[in-house]
This record gives sequence, structure tokens and C-alpha cells, in this order.
Amino acid sequence: MTDVVSSTAGVLAKPARRDIGIKRRYAAERRFRAYGIAALSFGILFLMLLLWSVVSKGYTAFQQTMITIPVEFSQQIIDKDNVRATDPAKLMTANYPIVARNALAKVLGVAETDRQGLRAVNQMISDGVRGQLRDMVVSDPEIIGTTQTVSLLAAGDIDSAVKGQINLDVAETSRKVSDQQVGWMKQLTDSGALAKEFNTGIFFNGASSRPEAAGVGVALIGSFYMMLIVLVLSLPIGVAASIYLEEFAPKNRFTDLIEVNINNLAAVPSIVYGLLGLAVFINFMGLPRSASLVGGLVLTLMTLPTIIIATRAALKAVPPSIRAAALGLGASKMQTIFHHVLPLAMPGILTGTIIGLAHALGETAPLLLIGMVAFVANYPTTPMDPSTALPVQIYMWANEAERAFVERTSGAIMILLLFLILMNVGAILLRRRFERRW
Repeated sequence: MTDVVSSTAGVLAKPARRDIGIKRRYAAERRFRAYGIAALSFGILFLMLLLWSVVSKGYTAFQQTMITIPVEFSQQIIDKDNVRATDPAKLMTANYPIVARNALAKVLGVAETDRQGLRAVNQMISDGVRGQLRDMVVSDPEIIGTTQTVSLLAAGDIDSAVKGQINLDVAETSRKVSDQQVGWMKQLTDSGALAKEFNTGIFFNGASSRPEAAGVGVALIGSFYMMLIVLVLSLPIGVAASIYLEEFAPKNRFTDLIEVNINNLAAVPSIVYGLLGLAVFINFMGLPRSASLVGGLVLTLMTLPTIIIATRAALKAVPPSIRAAALGLGASKMQTIFHHVLPLAMPGILTGTIIGLAHALGETAPLLLIGMVAFVANYPTTPMDPSTALPVQIYMWANEAERAFVERTSGAIMILLLFLILMNVGAILLRRRFERRW
């Protein structure tokens, strides 16, 4: 009787233990799901904070304060000896900032004998007006002696004050904009002469010590040259190496060693490639420092392992039945690979290539070691000319002491992020465009 009762109790206890185990398993799944949601939420939160910190500081870089006034191109200042017909080169050396200063002083009612007032007026205009007015005169010398309405670039401090980046409520001795200049700003604003416009200069201007005249134009051209070199060199070399290793190379210790080294090279810090480029391309081969060619070669070495690994993974993902069917129909090994396997692996190859290019576009450390941190104001016409890159330009602006460079730095970061987003979106679209299911 006792045995029967014990057996009955054991049978009844098993469902209870089973229910407890199921409840624990479900609870563990709910906790794991909660941990995943929490981790994802934290990641999105920090990403939003990062984007907010960049955008909130950088969106004003795409606006620039301009002073639109009538400017008299005085022949007495620009071409006193009337030599523009015989010696037009002298027009390049005229004192154009005085022309702009006199025009603004006339609008503000500052007398020519008021030296202190003229000095304050001069501080409201960027020295970049020198090139602006010079280019106008050189392109059309007939404007000498006439009055033209011109939008002059405001100085960096005036631009910061208009954008609210300088607190005008503090004592005059604690800010760079005087009370007299604040009054002039209000006068110009009321007359419509002082206004913010879209800043095209940040996209087209070169490096400058004046923040209001600085832009990423040279850096964009340098980055374009480097990415072009990386694409032309790394894509064919990386794909060819992957095809050989995956389809033709015998499986032995030597090829195993090559594969291990490729995987290790993908994890090497980028600054090591900079040291390699400095030693090989500059010191040994004698290539010029700060050239886009050297930067492209260094970034090619850094990108190759990524492309090789991605291409090999794409080739492995092609079903063996594709190869078997092609060989069964009489295709050669080469025809099977290039006519059947490679087209099917193209989405993965393109994705890996674009991701590698995006990684190379954001690199700074290797470019610093090969001298691309130089101050370059003129556009490079060839990859052999001195230039800089977008991430290096961001690095240089971040080290500047002037307040106005803060917004330039964040604005350049926004431009770099835009290019990276476009490249990654392009990778996704290309993958979907060429992807085939089997």
C-alpha cells in the first residue's frame, strides 16, 4: 500500500516540476529579450546624443554672415598710375581691404579722420575680401572707378556674434566685439545690409587661418583622389587574390599561413600602415610628402585585407551545385568561376569593397604620419600635388584655438558622416540590386 501511494505522489510531482522548469525557461527568455532591448536602447541613446552634440554645434557652419553694401572701386587706390592696360599684374597687389573698409565706413558714417573708428570698422570685415574684390577686378577691370553692390564676408567675431555664440550681455572688456561694433551691427541689420546666407564657402574654400574663410574644398579633392586610388588598386588585387586562394590555391601549410596573415593584417592598427607608408613610399621610393598618391597607397594596403576576407566569404556562399552544374555541362574551371560563381558573389564583393572604402575614408592616423597634415590652401590638380583629407582637416580644425573653428569642425564632421552614410546606403542598394536567391 505504501509503495502505491509513493508511486502516485511521484507521478503527480513530475508535472509540477515540469511546469516549474517551463516557467523558469520562459522567464530566462524574457530576461534575455529585456537585456537585448536595453542594450539596443542604450546604443540608440548614445548615438542620438553623439549626433545631437555634432549637429547642434555644426549646423551654423552652413550659414555665413554677409554685409551687402555699395563698394566704390576707387581708381586712386586700385590703379593710381592707370597701368591696368600695360601691367595688369599690378591689379593683384592693390590694397583691396582698404576699399572694403572705406565702403563700410561710408555706410556707417565714420569719418576718414577717425582712426579708431576706422580700425573698428576694419575688424568687422574678413580679410578674405581681399581675394573676393581682387577676383572681381581682375575678371573685369572696367569696374575700376565705378560703384558696385557687393556682399562682403563678415569677420569671424562678427559672424559668431550674429549667430549668438558670443554673449553680448557681458562687459565689453570680456568679449571680442565692442559696444560700438554691436551698435553698427544693429544698424546694418535694420537696414537689411547684415544678414546670414547659405555658406557655400565651407564646401569650396581651402584651408585658411581665418575661420570665416576656411572650407573643406581641398580636403574633399584630396579624399576623392585617395578613394579613387584605393578603388582602382584594392578591388582588382583583392578580388584576384581571393579567387586564387579560394578556387585555385592548394590546401597546404603555406596557404594556411597566408590566410592567417591576411586575417591578422585586418586587425593591425591603422597607424602601423602609416609607418609602413612613411618608410617605403616616402623614404625608400622618394614619393612626395602630403601627396594624395601616397595616402591612397597607404589606405590601399589597409583596405586589402578587408576586401579579401569579404570576397572569400562571398565566394564560399555560392552553392557548390553551381560549380558542379557548370563543370557537368563542359565549362572549364576558369569559365565556371568567371561566368557563374563570380557574378553570384558580386553583391558580397561590392558590399565588402564599399565598407572598406568607407573605413578608409574616415582614417586619420596613417595620413598624419605621411605628412597630409600640411596647411594646403590651393586645389591639387593631380594626385602628386600636396593636399589633405577630410578627417585630417577635422583634426586640424579641432586643434585651433579660435572659437569660430568649433562650428567649422562640427560642420566638417557632418559632411564626413554624410559621405559615410551615402556609401553604406549605396552598399545596401547594390547588394539588393545584384542579390540572387537559390
